[in-house]
Amino acid sequence: MKLSRLLRPNTLAVIGGTPAERVAQQCDRMGFDGAIWPVHPTRATVAGRNVYRSIADLPAAPDAAFVGVNRHATVEAVGQLAARGAGGAICYASGFLEADDGTSLQRELVEAAAEMPLVGPNCYGLINYLDGVPLWPDQHGGRPPPSERGVAIVTQSSNIAISITMQRRGLPIAYIVTVGNQAQLGVPQLAAALLEDERVSAVGLHVEGFDSAADYEALASLARRRRVPVVAMKVGRSSRGREAVLSHTASIAGSESGAQAFVRRLGFASVQDLAELLETLKLLHVHGSLDGSRLGAMCCSGGEASILADAAETAGVTLPALSPDQVERVSGTVHPLVNVTNPLDYHTFSWGDEPALAQIFTTFSSRAFDATLLMLDFPRADRCDDADWQTTLRAFGKAMRTTAGKGIVAATLAENLPENHADDLMAVGIAPLGGVREAFAAIDHAAVIGAAWRRNQPPPILPVACGGGVVETLDEAESKAMLAEWGVTVPRGAVARDEDAAVEIANALGGSVAVKALGVAHKTERRAVRLDVRAPDEVRTASRELLGIADAVLVERFESDTVVELIVGIVRDPQLGLLLAVGSGGILVEMLGDSATLLLPVAEADVRTALGGLRCAPLLHGHRGQAAADVDAAVAAILAIARFAAMHHDRLEELDVNPLAVSPEGRGACALDVLIRTRRIAQ
Repeated sequence: MKLSRLLRPNTLAVIGGTPAERVAQQCDRMGFDGAIWPVHPTRATVAGRNVYRSIADLPAAPDAAFVGVNRHATVEAVGQLAARGAGGAICYASGFLEADDGTSLQRELVEAAAEMPLVGPNCYGLINYLDGVPLWPDQHGGRPPPSERGVAIVTQSSNIAISITMQRRGLPIAYIVTVGNQAQLGVPQLAAALLEDERVSAVGLHVEGFDSAADYEALASLARRRRVPVVAMKVGRSSRGREAVLSHTASIAGSESGAQAFVRRLGFASVQDLAELLETLKLLHVHGSLDGSRLGAMCCSGGEASILADAAETAGVTLPALSPDQVERVSGTVHPLVNVTNPLDYHTFSWGDEPALAQIFTTFSSRAFDATLLMLDFPRADRCDDADWQTTLRAFGKAMRTTAGKGIVAATLAENLPENHADDLMAVGIAPLGGVREAFAAIDHAAVIGAAWRRNQPPPILPVACGGGVVETLDEAESKAMLAEWGVTVPRGAVARDEDAAVEIANALGGSVAVKALGVAHKTERRAVRLDVRAPDEVRTASRELLGIADAVLVERFESDTVVELIVGIVRDPQLGLLLAVGSGGILVEMLGDSATLLLPVAEADVRTALGGLRCAPLLHGHRGQAAADVDAAVAAILAIARFAAMHHDRLEELDVNPLAVSPEGRGACALDVLIRTRRIAQ
């Protein structure tokens, strides 16, 4: 579906009363030089223009239309516009899917639009700042980008869109688009259309959910090909309800962790809030993605240096130590009392001396940092003189031109970097960022995108659809037998339905055994398991007690050769399909909260990266002289579980291996407890 006429129209139809008139007024204020055709059944003029009585009376099919009438009239108007061959329509009215009685009406709206692009309903529309086209029925604080190039932002909220246009951070906005109910066109489709405009430098998304994973994957592929970075702010974070959860996996791999895993897989940056979104987009607009997060930082205060060092600890940004050679060279440019480190506090000895500052900045920045940051808070223009700050800026700009570095000027407080200074900095290729946390987060996000682009694009995730049949919980013996067929090691054992059989199995296994009640979830909490049982009488007693709460027991060889306990599980997300979780296992899995979530299919490198990012990772590699774990065996087991899940993705609901006991290096990994829930579909 082509959206070029809707996004960059030459002719507009504004249909309705006050909202439509406001659109025409906003177009006049922004200097739209195309034709505007008002449509109203009774009014003589709208915004100083003669009115057409109906859509049929229009002189031609409009490139774009703003439909500002009630919901029932909206359906009729959209049908008429589609019949005329309009290039697209913005539907302003509410009362569709979000209303109790609006579901069928929204379906009628989509049917009426047919092949005509439709944005909304229940949205304000869009503003094309580059070409001066505000299909927008309200105030906005935006302006055309100074460099005729800027970022595009797509949001599900019209109110958030207004707030973004009111920002004073200097972010150059090329487009802002609201999608409302997304009856036909959603966030990914509109974002993909905006990527067709070569003047778009980066894309920001405000997302509530991933209704179509395939559309987001197509967007990611297009963004990668065009080398346009994408930043996503996923909202609506909530944990999956736990009262009906059977497995530990479902409690640690809910919808939010799955959404974040999907954003990472797409190669997008994931931001926490609007401030982080805007600052990240600003950095990407100026410099694009970064090769890494190695940052050289300079400031004029010991207090600022401490702030920078503390921020780097939590932001994923590194402040690499200077080499002896660099320390020597920088020392030759600063006052003898200056301690040359990174971050560099160059003190006030050279303040106001442009040649001296330029020499300091150039010498410090000559190292191959991925970016160089200068902390600088501007004084209030209404009460103070900023002449010396301008001197510092000129010196920094000269240093960045000399070294071809990616320069950043960051203020500790966003309000201390005014919009006019942000404009001046971007004009000379320096990114102006407000707030230390936001600045460091932006650097990390730009590095994340760069790293994603250097990797091969992952394959599409598995189909989401799963339905029909009855969800059944397999007992542990059945579950282990299924995984064993796929190469997952499980303890040797057998099922017993009476005490004598249990003793016989234990004798055959030899040594210590585990006795478990079958068909009981959360065995530890219900005392449905006995471990390290040795003597025949102990086996008999344990099985007698457990057969009181279950029809059968599983008697297995007791595995005690364990370095690390992991959890490996699969849980189904309604929008993204099967999620794979790996983390610290055992009885404290929820309390520790040490896990990573991946989507299927998964590559070995992704599994190793996930394991390496866990807080328990040092234990895998031999912490404080302890034996290293068999990481290769753990990875092999996780990949086998992932293959099993992929093969059964249309029926598998939940899988939980907790713990996966990882033995010392070379001795393997064993799934000690397994739970599988699957749909049994009648043939």
